[in-house]
Amino acid sequence: MINQDSIVALATPSGAGAIAIIRISGSEAITIGNGVFRSIKNKDLTKQKTHTLHLGHIVDDSKTLDEVLVSVFKGPNSYTGENTIEISCHGSTYIQQQIIQLLLRKGCRMANPGEFTLRAFLNGKLDLSQAEAVADLISSDNEASHQIAMQQMRGGFSNEIAKLREELLNFASLIELELDFAEEDVEFADRTQFHELLNRIEFVLKRLIDSFAVGNVIKNGIPVAIVGEPNVGKSTLLNALLNEERAIVSEIAGTTRDTIEDELVIGGIGFRFIDTAGIRETLDYVESIGIKKTFEKIEQAQLVIYLMDSLKFKVSSASFIIEIEKIKNKYPLKQILIVCNKIDQLTEEELQNVHKQLETLNLKQIFLSAKENIGVDELKNQLLSFVNTGALRNNETIVTNTRHYDSLLKALDEIQKVKYGLETNLSSDLMALDIREALYQFGLITGQVSNDELLGNIFANFCIGK
Repeated sequence: MINQDSIVALATPSGAGAIAIIRISGSEAITIGNGVFRSIKNKDLTKQKTHTLHLGHIVDDSKTLDEVLVSVFKGPNSYTGENTIEISCHGSTYIQQQIIQLLLRKGCRMANPGEFTLRAFLNGKLDLSQAEAVADLISSDNEASHQIAMQQMRGGFSNEIAKLREELLNFASLIELELDFAEEDVEFADRTQFHELLNRIEFVLKRLIDSFAVGNVIKNGIPVAIVGEPNVGKSTLLNALLNEERAIVSEIAGTTRDTIEDELVIGGIGFRFIDTAGIRETLDYVESIGIKKTFEKIEQAQLVIYLMDSLKFKVSSASFIIEIEKIKNKYPLKQILIVCNKIDQLTEEELQNVHKQLETLNLKQIFLSAKENIGVDELKNQLLSFVNTGALRNNETIVTNTRHYDSLLKALDEIQKVKYGLETNLSSDLMALDIREALYQFGLITGQVSNDELLGNIFANFCIGK
């Protein structure tokens, strides 16, 4: 599967900039680069040591294209495990195109998406889960997702899986050996130790599977729906959280007729806030569509902020209480946070009365004024408290990849089958089938078991040049 041809791509973002980096990898990469590079000290790149820098010019016959700095990395001591050079040129799009076109004429071909990292995997520089973490690291846009990606790229997750796989493989070998001596009725695998191993593997798998609930939302941003009746200050709250005029604010009820989304990083965690249309009975066709979308966003949200106008408690609290109970009953697994707005216009006694009426709901409450920016920081802290960051602080392995999650679920199922077989004295040949399937699922995660279709799907999502 490892191609010997040399590939080229722009490794920096496309467009003009101060500098651009053009990367070449392959068995002839240094030779091809040397053919278009003229060192200011007449150096031959093919004779230079690995991990060295060289100043010179890229020339096309007698035409000088640019003054550049060339980095030389000789395989296997390179990112891809192959001979690699990186040309740092000026960031003009014209210069980039001219150099790449020149290299294509000299024997390179354009790299496919993720092909440099694919070659790193195929050459044993990274396992598959580490390679996938490279893409996650590039796309990370907050501290938490960056931390998880770094931990996985350094092999934290794959090392844990590899250790479990190796221990299981050792026992699997003994079980398989018993099959060769089936007629003699001998046992090579200590059943007590095997049961202890299965319990340990089951515990680790369950922990990793449970971590996906946190890891997935951290990676993609935690969706938070801001809902409530019209004109209670939902758009004002969104603007206060984002510290900008993102949503239109008006005294006219029903101004927000579609959902408005924006992202904010709080304490290193990404949150996706969704300002929704006010929930009420309406004959307005367009507004009714917006209200329908509101309930769709509640369905998708990890956390629901139910915003209410504290002033309306002076008249009646019934409508708020009934609406919140409806949401609780319809979405029993949703985390709901009650936020009472416009507290700057209430007396202390009136505030205590609001708090007392809401106690029956048994939900967390925050009192604030979005317009005056009172209590907004307390709301941010409360949002953070809903996220389990303990695993992050302890640098534990957190699963963020859906493919890994699927394989872990299947591996756990097989391990539980083996445990049941062990407890019911199932024959070794039947247990061996389940053990092999568990090993297969472990191998899928790290790439010890792979196929072209799987690799194609994974690396197709990478950017070209990585």
